[in-house]
Order: sequence, then C-alpha cells, then structure tokens
Amino acid sequence: MAQVVALIDDLFFQAKMIETAKQLGVELRVCGTPDAVVAEVTRAAPKLVVVDLNARNAPLEAVERVQSIAHGIPLVAFLSHVQVDLAERARAAGCQEVMPRSQFTRDLATILGRAKSESS
Repeated sequence: MAQVVALIDDLFFQAKMIETAKQLGVELRVCGTPDAVVAEVTRAAPKLVVVDLNARNAPLEAVERVQSIAHGIPLVAFLSHVQVDLAERARAAGCQEVMPRSQFTRDLATILGRAKSESS
C-alpha cells in the first residue's frame, strides 16, 4: 500500500521525492495523470496525496477527483510563489495545504513523514 501518492511530472523533483521517501521508509507512488492518481488512491487508500500544481496533466482535476472519492485524505499542493490565483483555486478544489515550491522542498521530509506517522 502506498502511503503517499503524488502527481508530479518533473523528473528531477520526482527523483528527490523518491529518495527522501526511501530514506524515511515511506512508500511513495508517483503518478503522471489524474486518472493514475485516482486509480492509486482508490486501490491503496494512501495517508497523503501531493500535487504539483504546475504539472502538465490537469493537476486541479486530480485534486477535485481525489476530493470526490476520498474526503478524509489530506491533500498538499505546491506551486510557484507568484501563482496566487492558482493557489486559491487549489484551496477551493479541496487542498488543505498549498505552499510555494521552495517551502515544500525545504519541508519535504516533514511532509512525507506525516504519512508514516499516520500509519503507525
């Protein structure tokens, strides 16, 4: 069972997340489309969903669809700090936390660690 499902299509950032999750002992499933995210959330009931709001494949759709099937799963999204309107749309779609990419990167281990502590 994946503890964290992430919609991220940036290969460099995927590698960073995978390595951080591995170091923490957190199972991470990276998806590239909203369909893949929904399938994984349905299959695995993760403890956390992470969405890169700058992903090319409809990240807001992924947020909305996850919210429609799994209201209790925390959604954390990140984006460029200047995208204020997109941040507001993500919150309206159901993201509990929306943060600048720099903050997400800085706090990545803590954010992923939440999924592990939720599983204990």
